[in-house]
Amino acid sequence: QAVPAGSHVRLNLQTGEREAKLPDSEDGHGDMGQGSRRKRLGKVDVDANSFTSQELKEALAKMKASEKAERKVRRVPCAQEEEVRKKFRPIEQLKEEFEKLNMKMETDYEIMVKLISKFNSSASTLDEKVAALYDLEYYVHQV
Repeated sequence: QAVPAGSHVRLNLQTGEREAKLPDSEDGHGDMGQGSRRKRLGKVDVDANSFTSQELKEALAKMKASEKAERKVRRVPCAQEEEVRKKFRPIEQLKEEFEKLNMKMETDYEIMVKLISKFNSSASTLDEKVAALYDLEYYVHQV
């Protein structure tokens, strides 16, 4: 979101949220004197330009934990999701059924790994390497 010029913007490492503060005075600067530049919010030094590695690790862990919690909340199945589940089957189930039919289904990632190994192989001819690069270009372009 756009903020007015001169605003003080920071990333709160404890909550993972971005925060903005409008300037307090007419000259565009807040009333932060030199004495208040080293304010601390809990264990985190919020106004300093650097943080300790431990503070960064703790903040990252909290952000990851809150993200996981949000995913769990969002994973409540709705009616539309149930309809999709009825129409489609999981990839693991499809792979098992194709193996029973002696057909191997590979993901794009698996194919790209094989193409890279074919290109890096010393046993491959120049034509095989060129073909592997063309095929790899196709798959990489999709990504």
